[in-house]
Amino acid sequence: MPNTDNHLFCFGYGYCCDYLGASLQNTGDWRISGTTRDNDKKAQLRARGIKTWLFDYQKPLGDPAAFFEGVTHLLISTPPDDDGDPAFNIHAADIAAIPSLRWIGYLSSTSVYGDHAGGIVNESFGAEPRSKRGSRRARAEAQWMSLFHNYNLPVHIFRLAGIYGPGRSALDTIRAGLALRIDKPGHIFSRIHVEDIVAALHASMRTPNPGTIYNLADDCPAPSHEVIAYACELLGMTVPPLIPYEEADLTPMARSFYSDNKRVSNERIKQDLGITLKYPDYKSGLQGCLATETVSQSPASEATV
Repeated sequence: MPNTDNHLFCFGYGYCCDYLGASLQNTGDWRISGTTRDNDKKAQLRARGIKTWLFDYQKPLGDPAAFFEGVTHLLISTPPDDDGDPAFNIHAADIAAIPSLRWIGYLSSTSVYGDHAGGIVNESFGAEPRSKRGSRRARAEAQWMSLFHNYNLPVHIFRLAGIYGPGRSALDTIRAGLALRIDKPGHIFSRIHVEDIVAALHASMRTPNPGTIYNLADDCPAPSHEVIAYACELLGMTVPPLIPYEEADLTPMARSFYSDNKRVSNERIKQDLGITLKYPDYKSGLQGCLATETVSQSPASEATV
C-alpha cells in the first residue's frame, strides 16, 4: 500500500505531471491525485489509480477540503489567462489552509524573461515579458509567490524552457508533416527534456527551499532549424529547406516565439539541486526519444502492456 505520508496533487494533469506522477507511482510510496478538463482523460487517469476530478477554471472544486486532505506536495500546471492562474484565483485560500503541505511547485516559463538579444539570463533577472503568454506567466508567478511571502507556504517556481520528450518532439512534428525550418540569423531557443524536468522536481521535493526560482533548460540552446535537421537525420527523412523568417507563413502564436532571444542558464539546478542532466543537448535528447519509441514498440514491451 502507498505511504499515506506522501500525497501529490496536480492542478492540470498534463504532460510533465504525467511523467512525474508515473515516476512516483513506480516507487509504491505515493498517492497521486489531480485535475483535468477532459472527461475521457479523467477516466484514463482513474483507471491508472490516479484520483482525478474535473476543474473547468470557472467554478471551484466541489469539496476542496476533502480533495486536499493529506496533500503533502502540490504541483500547478494550469495555463494562466489574463487574470493569472485559475487554480490560484479559485483555490488560494483552500491551499493556504492545507496543514500537511511540505512543497508547492509552479510550472512557469522562461518567456517571463522577455528578449535579451541572445544574452544569458539567470534567476536573478527580473521578469520583463514582451508576449502575452509571458505576461500571463509573470502574473501567475507573482500570485503563487505571494503565498510564500504572506503565509510562509513552501512555494517554488520552475521556469521551463521549451519542453520536449517522447510523443512531443521534433520527431513527431516531422512525421506529422508540420516541420518548418525557419532561418532567423542569430536566434536561438533553449529547451529541456521532460525526464530532466522530473529529475529537478524530484530533487526539489527532497530538499525544499521555499521562495526559490529555478530555470529548467539544457546546456545547448540552438536554432530550431538545427533541431529539425538532426531529427530528419535520425529518421532518415529529407531535411526541409530553410525559410527566411520574413517570408515564413507563421501563426501569430508561432511568430511570438521568435520575438524573444536568450540563453537560459541552468547553473542553479546543478549547484543547488545537484542535477546532472540526462539529456544535456537536443541530440542526446532526440536519440533518447527515438530509443524510447523503439522499446515501446518491441514485441517484449507489447506483451507486458
